Amino acid sequence: RTGALRFVRGWRLVSPNDAFGGFSALAILGPGRFQLAADNGWRARLTLRPDGTVVDARIVALPFGDGQSQRKSQRDVEAMAFDPASGKSWVALEGSNQVWRLDPALARIESRARLPKPEWPANRGPEAMVRLADGRTAIFSEDADDDPHGRAALLFAGDPAEPGTKAIRFFYDSERKGLVSDAAPLPDGRILLVHRRLGFDPVFTTILGVVDPADIRPGATLTSRTIGRVPAPLADNYEGAAVTVRDGRTYVWLVSDDNFNGWQRTLLVEFELAELPLPGMAGSKKAAR
Repeated sequence: RTGALRFVRGWRLVSPNDAFGGFSALAILGPGRFQLAADNGWRARLTLRPDGTVVDARIVALPFGDGQSQRKSQRDVEAMAFDPASGKSWVALEGSNQVWRLDPALARIESRARLPKPEWPANRGPEAMVRLADGRTAIFSEDADDDPHGRAALLFAGDPAEPGTKAIRFFYDSERKGLVSDAAPLPDGRILLVHRRLGFDPVFTTILGVVDPADIRPGATLTSRTIGRVPAPLADNYEGAAVTVRDGRTYVWLVSDDNFNGWQRTLLVEFELAELPLPGMAGSKKAAR
């Protein structure tokens, strides 16, 4: 256990399919049912049984068609949100600064829109996306550093995949935790942020923090309260996160991006979020400019 994170269980996932890997986003569709999106434009769905076996695994390309670019930079899915009521998913593409809404089968693009200007850099754009309970959506950039107070972020009044949806700009200061690699909504309405920091020993450090969307104002700079970090034996390049509640307890699942490198792993790990700080406690401050 580190901070509020208590390790529960985990898997190293492998597949003979060359398209498997590079996962940068994660959603939980139901008990034991996982949906993963990758930065090569493919997605996977699988079921983890209580005995630990993996069944019903499917690996399929997302619907990049109709003359869309086949370049990896234009198929780079870095964030995903899932609506259990409708079964629909939203994906954010970093290279093209777009958000798509997909049907429940992930076979058809229902709507898509570009993020409002100023445009984020192609390799530092939308990295984390959270659908809030009231229908708003927050999107955090990986490293759009057009402001000295923090990294650029957006809060949409509604569906970001619908052209013309209004959004406000704000900023996020990670306070040296690293760059945001994903986010997920917590049951109490706050946002869990996953940070990735590069180094030498270990190469990857993953630090989790909590931020309150009630603090978001136009031009405000938010900071988060650190709640823990992934312990060294499990250190890897975690880019996907999803939160679930089971038997009254809150859990976070993380998936790592192996970048299709032999020395990295695709890890799917679960932590219980124990003794989270209460909303409004010190460490979730904001700074309006």
